Parts: sequence; C-alpha cells; structure tokens
Amino acid sequence: MNQPTLLVVDDEKNIRRSVEMICTGEGYRVKTAADAEEALKILDAGAIDLVLLDVVMPGTDGLTLLKKIKKSSPEILAVMISGNATVQNAVAATKDGAYDFMEKPLTKEKLLITLHNALKSRTLQRENLELRKQVSGSYEMVGESKAMKEILEQVAKVAPTPGRVLITGESGTGKELIARAIHDNSPRRKAPFIKVNCAAIPEELIESELFGSVKGAFTGATENREGKFSLADSGTLFLDEIGDMSLKVQAKVLRALQEGEFEKVGGGKTLKVDVRVLAATNKDLETESKQGRFRDDLYFRLNVIPIVSPPLRRRKDDIPALVDHFVRSFRQKNDYPEKTVSDEAMQALRAYDWPGNIRELGNIVERLMIMCPSGVVQVSDLPANIQTPTSQLPFSLDSGMSLKELRDHVERQYIISILKQNKWNISQAAKDLDVDRTNLHKKINYYGLSEREHGG
Repeated sequence: MNQPTLLVVDDEKNIRRSVEMICTGEGYRVKTAADAEEALKILDAGAIDLVLLDVVMPGTDGLTLLKKIKKSSPEILAVMISGNATVQNAVAATKDGAYDFMEKPLTKEKLLITLHNALKSRTLQRENLELRKQVSGSYEMVGESKAMKEILEQVAKVAPTPGRVLITGESGTGKELIARAIHDNSPRRKAPFIKVNCAAIPEELIESELFGSVKGAFTGATENREGKFSLADSGTLFLDEIGDMSLKVQAKVLRALQEGEFEKVGGGKTLKVDVRVLAATNKDLETESKQGRFRDDLYFRLNVIPIVSPPLRRRKDDIPALVDHFVRSFRQKNDYPEKTVSDEAMQALRAYDWPGNIRELGNIVERLMIMCPSGVVQVSDLPANIQTPTSQLPFSLDSGMSLKELRDHVERQYIISILKQNKWNISQAAKDLDVDRTNLHKKINYYGLSEREHGG
C-alpha cells in the first residue's frame, strides 16, 4: 500500500524542513512549498493526500488558499497551522473545510497524532462511500424492456417534484426499488429514506412506529421514542403495503399529510415535519375504499402520481439481465462459486410465468448458486415447475409463494381460461365470472393480460 503524500505550505524554511524530517521519518512522502503560488502548481500535478497549511503567509494567505483547494479538490485533507492562532481563524478554517487547526510551535507527538487521525478519517469516509455504492447497487433497477423503460421515464419525471406517488403492483415486482429510485433522484437524496412495512407491524404498534411514543404511553413504553415520520424529516418516508393499515391509523396519517404535523402516542405536543411520502400496495385501493376498508380522502391524497410496477411476465426480456445481476450480487455477498446459465436453461426461465415475480427469480437463482453441482446451469438443474411450462401447472408448492400470491396466481389462471373460452369477449367473460365488466378490465390490467399474449 502506498504511503500518503503530504504537502507542507509555509513561508518559514525551518518549519518546512522540521515537518518534512518528522514526517519522512514516519514513512510519509513529503513535498514543500513556500507560498500559495508554488503550492497550487504542486497540487495541479496531483497525488497529494493532505496539506499542512500555514495561515499567515505573504501574498495569498492560508485561509484563501484553503478555499481554492476545497473548491478544486474537495477530497484533499487540510490541516491549518499558525503561530498566531485565534478562535475566529479556527472557526473560519473549519467552516471552509479544514480537518483541524494546530498552533505553533508544532510538537512531534501532536503533529503525528493529527496526521494519523486525519488520514484515518479519510479512509473511513472512502469505505463509507464504497459501502453506500454497494448498498445502492443492491437496490439497482435492472432491465431495458419497454415496461422497464416506461417506469424509468416516470421516475425521471416525478423524482425532482414534491408530488406524492402511489406505487401499485403484485408482490415481488420491485415496488421498493421504484420508491428508492425516486428518492435517490430527488432533491432529498442526501436526507434519510425511511421504510415502514405496514403489513409486518401489529396493528396495536403501528401508530407508535409511525409517530413515536412518550414514556408510559402504554405497557412496555419505558422511554420516549421517535417515530418514522420524525426520522424521515427532510427526507422520504416509504409506506409499503399501505393497504394493510387500519382505518384508525389511516386517519392520523391523513392529518400528517394534510397539515405536516402529528402527536406522539401519549403525548400532547404537536410536532411538525417536512416529509415526502411515497406509498405502495398490492391491493386495488379504489375497490378497498368503495368497500369501506380504506379511506377515500387518504387514497386521493396518496394517489397524486400513480405508478404501476409491472409483473415479471410482462418484462421477460429483462430476465437474462436480472439473472446476471443476481448471480453477481450473490457471489459478491457470499463468495459463491462462479455460475453461468446455459442457453436452454435461460429459455426455460424466460418461458416460466413467475407468479412470485422478481423475488421468486432471486430465490431461484440463489438456490442454483448453492445447489447446482457444475459451473453451468442446465435445464435439468431447474425446479420441476420451471422445466415444465407454467400453463401445465396450476401452481407450485415449492415456489415460495405467500397465500396472497397463491390466490392471485389461481385467480389469474382462471381469468385467462374464461377469456380464452369466450375468445376474449370481455362482456361475456364478465358474465361467466359474475363480475362487473369494469372490474374485469381492472383485473386484466392488474395481471398484465393481453389477447396477443394469452389469447391462444
């Protein structure tokens, strides 16, 4: 590993020589400059990790030079040194991006500790940045199908705005990825992205989870607790599976959206927040509201900009790219051996209807990474329900589907069957299914059905 390179900028020759001797003795590479002009020439050549910068110098002073360095090369660390240190100078240097401020005369111990801490801080920042890139990659939206391009176009339009977005679609289609993409491309990208799975939290706890609670508000509330709305202040709050939220909590969420304020459970103080709310559900909220299970006013507040997350069966052209993404991701996380997928196996993966959508595909790829004995996945390595065309199987017990996904899968297959029997006569099919024609149209859109693809 290369040792860091330091630049010492000071008009006093003895200071430059003393610092150079101390630092080279510790293995650092050191360059020196007597003034700002000479320092800028060295900086332009690159390869400087940290600058030790005198405040008082003839010509351009150290604070002015610091601003120039931070403007052109913000990644370079700067430590200010001065024989006439003042609180005002220290504050000004810190505001302009200096890591630390040292007084002359410099001691060897103080100098080396400061350098060590500064460079360690930079290493941690770089590691954090790399980790954030890896985490961001985990939420990457993969694919170039027509359906995927439409989603990306919608994200590009809505992300810069403050508009609320309601993301709908089947389970496992990547609704959270869409929400994260909206946040990451919005003016709030540097603020928190807070997710709440409304279906995973018990009804008696969801209110305190969202709005926080005060000590003693209920049994087990042993201390004051911040809720997700507070944690997401100035950022984005993603309410996943909002269709499963109780009517009581819906009323409080509505107030928070309308007025930007709420109270903690058990508290009387009104709190204000600036939060952009994105919501997602696999339910038809319009139908839910008509049947009294979801508030009309909340539905209209959330559904400012609707985005439909397409099922995987409507974007099968993306399956090869998704498989490659999952293979690389699982190898990186778990050090699995390298695997490739044969053309025949990929054709089988593309032929399958994926009732569990992208989540099911990810599970299957990970299973193959672990269980496939060779480096090339063949058709015989795939689960039986994927080797056999989906149309021959009403459902598969080993596909990892939830009860809701299983119900959706059976309903979808039955609707396809009735539509085929009636040669895609919607009115007649609706009569046979004993449903309203409009409702059948919604089901057709929800399940991504088309006469061209499913009319044979």
